[in-house]
Amino acid sequence: MSDKAMTLAEVSQLAAQIRGQVGKAIVGQTETIDALLVALLAQGHVLLEGPPGTAKTFLAQCFSASLGLEFKRIQFTPDLMPGDILGSNLFNFQTSQFTLTRGPIFTELLLADEINRTPPKTQAALLEAMQERRVTLDGKSHALPDNFLVVATQNPIESQGVYPLPEAQLDRFLFKLLVPYPSAAEEAKIVATFGLQAGPPRAADMGIAQVADAKVIAAAAKAVKTVTLAESVIDYVVRLVRATRDSADLASGASPRAAVLLANAARARAALEARDYVLPDDVKALATPVLRHRLLLSPAAEIEGKQVEALVAELVESTEAPR
Repeated sequence: MSDKAMTLAEVSQLAAQIRGQVGKAIVGQTETIDALLVALLAQGHVLLEGPPGTAKTFLAQCFSASLGLEFKRIQFTPDLMPGDILGSNLFNFQTSQFTLTRGPIFTELLLADEINRTPPKTQAALLEAMQERRVTLDGKSHALPDNFLVVATQNPIESQGVYPLPEAQLDRFLFKLLVPYPSAAEEAKIVATFGLQAGPPRAADMGIAQVADAKVIAAAAKAVKTVTLAESVIDYVVRLVRATRDSADLASGASPRAAVLLANAARARAALEARDYVLPDDVKALATPVLRHRLLLSPAAEIEGKQVEALVAELVESTEAPR
């Protein structure tokens, strides 16, 4: 594609092409794929949570294959150190100088696999990179690409050998998406597709074609900025987020950052549908994945067995939307 501006219709067409390529390998998970597309255009990070074997890692690999972005993967383990992620300055005895050895975080799309299997000290190595798209080593800052995207996977907190992500880490993610087990029909299709193959499925074997590159993705993200966010919708986002702080069932509500990210994501969702304006329905559709990991239940709500997702749905229902 040339350097000319991308229209919202072209953004929608690009999204359809990416869906088509990822769909060659991934059965179902349409909502998850759409959320990844929103995050890509909104330049936000995504946390995928689900039991082992639900294709979280495979989805990230297939998504990357369709984009043509530089892709690196970090397998998070209990003994992983911050330097294993960021890199380090090593002394070169031949030149008598320190040389930067870049870690895997220096990429465009980073798969942080099983991120909650490493202690908080190592998890914190991602904080600056995710928020400011830069890495500081020995007091010197190193820039990351503008389209730097983290797709992290984690096992449910009930699993053995996991460390809950700190609130500051969770707040860096635009979305927390729950990846459930497939339906019976989807599982049958998965077995029919992959059951005759030897070994685990690989994205490279699924015929996924690259339909975008960094320049195209940057143009699409720029097009999102042309989407209008009316004052009435801004007011709706603010009232919805502030309602989380007033709920008696929540010990901790969402921050102003959550409101900003929700608005940005709503604009990206509108762009995917080739609309140049945000609807309240865009905000409603994204409220749960944006808010679920930012809210803490009160002790009383936990005792009563309430779920964060249900409370978000109640707040969306009770907060008057503009017409």
